[in-house]
Amino acid sequence: MSRAGDQMSAPTARQFTYDALPGRVVFGAGASRRLLAGEVDRLGASRLLVIATGRERSLAEELSAVLGDRVVGVFTDVRPHVPVEVADRARAAAHEARADALLSVGGGSTTGTAKAVALETALPVIAVPTTYAGSEVTPVWGMTDERRKTTGTDLRVLPRVVVYDPDLTVTLPPAITGPSAMNAIAHCVEAFYAPGANPITALVAEEGIRALAAGAPVAVQRPEDPSGRGETLYGAYVAGAAFAVAGSGLHHKVCHVLGGAYDLPHAELHTVVLPQVMAFQGPALPQTMARVARALGERGRRGAAAGLHDLAVAMGAPTALRDIGMREEHLDEAVRLVLEKVPAGNPRPVSEDNVRQLLRDAFSGRRPDEVRPEAAGPAPALRGQSRRLT
Repeated sequence: MSRAGDQMSAPTARQFTYDALPGRVVFGAGASRRLLAGEVDRLGASRLLVIATGRERSLAEELSAVLGDRVVGVFTDVRPHVPVEVADRARAAAHEARADALLSVGGGSTTGTAKAVALETALPVIAVPTTYAGSEVTPVWGMTDERRKTTGTDLRVLPRVVVYDPDLTVTLPPAITGPSAMNAIAHCVEAFYAPGANPITALVAEEGIRALAAGAPVAVQRPEDPSGRGETLYGAYVAGAAFAVAGSGLHHKVCHVLGGAYDLPHAELHTVVLPQVMAFQGPALPQTMARVARALGERGRRGAAAGLHDLAVAMGAPTALRDIGMREEHLDEAVRLVLEKVPAGNPRPVSEDNVRQLLRDAFSGRRPDEVRPEAAGPAPALRGQSRRLT
């Protein structure tokens, strides 16, 4: 199988397919308060169901106040991993309110709940993200039923409009900021080799890692610094855009299995698992690993996997499954469940022993072996996007 991230330097003629996704993105400090009403007007929506967590209800109501009587209901029964019973209640709320659009204000679970409604109703979604989840720019949906998480892709769930406002992330605590940013980096990493990977997703993914690796530590250490918040949110958008086209690979399959089966926190799960999956994939993807390491900057000097682990540590994010609720006695079952979901086209063959070692390393939080990345040549730039943070 062709791996875009490992073949871009080849001298042969390029051949690839890139499906650009529809959607509108509005990005800027204060955009949620200045521009939301205009975006609703542009969409032609007149009856909106607002979806938010109970904790973010006041923010959602504040932002939607400018819409007046166009807001016909508020749904706050949001839960991680979108249990099917929550999806059913959200759809019922939209039906009872006779909603013609959904306004999602919050993180990945909130966006996921809106997507679950859109999947059955085809109602357009307006997303105002408050974390770095990135799902607001993807057509990927996910729901959990009896400890099993199912995911799929459907353009009906892709938000029509996304309003990115770095100001809304200023109050995001460090304990959420770091893992959320690592979740976004996971989108970038898999965009190099997932089934839909191509030279464009690789280019975008490398830029996303650069922005997130530069911005997220600043956002954690100086939460009110607009440069850190803006760069991290920009990186999250870029990461989601790359993932939306490329799709998911082994890392996301592992996280979906563990999250659904053991109700582990979504972003923290990505933070823990990503370095271990990269350590496993590395021998099959040397050029991809080199590009990831390069995008990580100084932390990537000893390799992509170690650099990702060190970035998580620097932000105070968890690195061990045992620290986020996983129990050791569940590891054998988890091995079996993961093996059922291993992608057929994974760059490196996956055995039961491989999965067991990967999960044991993730359980203990072992730092991946230090590996010096191979040179990948000068980084292709997305002009006009590079910013220096101090």
